[in-house]
Amino acid sequence: MTAPESRRDAPRNRGLDDLRGALTLLVVFHHAAITYGAQGGWFYQEVRPGNDVSSLLLTVFCAVNQAWFMGAFFLIAGYFTPPALARRGGPAFARERLLRLGLPLLGFVLVLGPLTVALALTARGRPMLDTLAAIAGRLVFIPGPMWFVMALLLFSAGAMLWGGLTRGRSFARERPFPKNGVMLAAAIFTGALALVLRQAWPVGASVAGLQLGYFASYVVLFAAGCLGAAGGWLERVPPVQVRFWGIVALCALPVLPLAVLAAPLLPVLQASPNGGMSLPAALYAFWEPFVAWGLILLALAWAAGRGPPGPLRAALGRRAYAIYVIHPPVLVGIALLWRAVPAPALVKFAVTGSLACVACFVLAGWLLRLRAVARVL
Repeated sequence: MTAPESRRDAPRNRGLDDLRGALTLLVVFHHAAITYGAQGGWFYQEVRPGNDVSSLLLTVFCAVNQAWFMGAFFLIAGYFTPPALARRGGPAFARERLLRLGLPLLGFVLVLGPLTVALALTARGRPMLDTLAAIAGRLVFIPGPMWFVMALLLFSAGAMLWGGLTRGRSFARERPFPKNGVMLAAAIFTGALALVLRQAWPVGASVAGLQLGYFASYVVLFAAGCLGAAGGWLERVPPVQVRFWGIVALCALPVLPLAVLAAPLLPVLQASPNGGMSLPAALYAFWEPFVAWGLILLALAWAAGRGPPGPLRAALGRRAYAIYVIHPPVLVGIALLWRAVPAPALVKFAVTGSLACVACFVLAGWLLRLRAVARVL
């Protein structure tokens, strides 16, 4: 990722690097939460979701994460797309995207994905080599968390097309940061679009690894990043709007958990929130953007206030993408190493998540010493 074209001579924004690094570690903990009882899909679940306190807490943790953290990744990716297009031109930009996104995706589908599945199935007594042979024989497509990279390839193609149709003028225009009314309209539109998408693709349903029910906010935030690149939106978030939307998010956060707790008493809340046309489905669809806008602005304000990076912060920013790519087999492997040790699920979540972050950080550093890997990751 590079600085926007209009600010190419400005110092690199290390705050956004810090944010990407923090979001990547949050992804690792998100998947650790699913490992130990949260609702969600993951390669290995040692503890199945239930009604116990730890499972409910981890599910809330994942629901809040899902509302904003992948959307923040798309916002940042969109922010750096127009300057890269302007600097490289369409053909060179396409080649760079295929190199940096396509090759890691291919490597995960062919190697890391099958390896992670084979590791996870050893917990059920399945030999690793047998599982790997079965996956290869059936040509099973395993994108795992690299669905994000698949989506980013599609979004990048869309940005190229739009940039070509508008001859770059749409991206080059410097726009002021959106007013609260615009952000409110965007939140309502995003919630409505999510509700519509979930009629066909409920939460949990995927198409080629893509959970399209979540894509309303991803599309809106990627587009916002593209439109705000020339004006430096992510580095110039107005403090007044950070406070306003931060309060909105904090007020909205408990609404969904309270609705879940009240469901046994209120029949109108007992339908599935994952799809269909019901009050819980509408509540979930609209809850997400109102939480996301505030948490994302708070995160951007945090990033903007970061001072000069030390060696550890700089290293994390550089290794974030590599950590994201390699974390599935590392996390599953660490969880399996001590699955026979009795411990509370929350303790296992904290320990496994922390160890996986450290192991991925170290392993990513080793991998990036290889010139060929460093060119891609």
